Amino acid sequence: MERSPLVIAVAQPPIVAYDVAANAAQHAAVVRAADARVVVFPELSLTGYQLDAPAITTGDPRLHALVRACAETGTLALVGAPLWDEAGHAFIATLAVDGGGVRVAYRKVHVHESEERFSPGDGPAVVEVDGWRLGLAICRDTRFAEHDAATAELGMDVYVASVLDHAHAPHTPERARRVAADRGVWVAAASYAGSTGGGFDQAAGGSAVWAPDGTVLAEAGPEPGAIARATLHP
Repeated sequence: MERSPLVIAVAQPPIVAYDVAANAAQHAAVVRAADARVVVFPELSLTGYQLDAPAITTGDPRLHALVRACAETGTLALVGAPLWDEAGHAFIATLAVDGGGVRVAYRKVHVHESEERFSPGDGPAVVEVDGWRLGLAICRDTRFAEHDAATAELGMDVYVASVLDHAHAPHTPERARRVAADRGVWVAAASYAGSTGGGFDQAAGGSAVWAPDGTVLAEAGPEPGAIARATLHP
């Protein structure tokens, strides 16, 4: 059975440091505005890139506003959060949020030495939406060809990355074009905009979606609040 086109949006909302409730409400507003089946958010989007932010769990009641927005719109939101697991380990994670609730979709594998508080995830992951398989990555993962190669082995149609780049040295566009060329897939990257912790006084923004031939299908500017939206055709 042929898949339907997939509408995907990459968002870079303004983010309040440490304030999960305010950020979840902002994410919910983005979901309602994006008019997309899938909305992707940057790395650690629920807290900002504050490496000392308290980790959360999938049952955090502050996420209820986002769950409601996804239920109302039929959206899958892929959001960034510091996460505790049941054994007490902390991860930089992608959470999948829909009308049914919140689940862990992916844990960052290639953590940076500055992120020593966090454990590395145990491997690549995909989520399936309407027959489309979305391979997940978080920021530094995109540097390593072995990561997208291993994700491709799971059968991905789109490489979806939640990232944070310095405005003076954005790595994502080059890496996205490489992944598209090497794996023959679409690439969607949600890139933090504005300022945040970890020395990122000015983040790059520029969230975008690339076709398998490297063409940019949609691209946001550098400003917080922008959304880029594209329709992927089978």
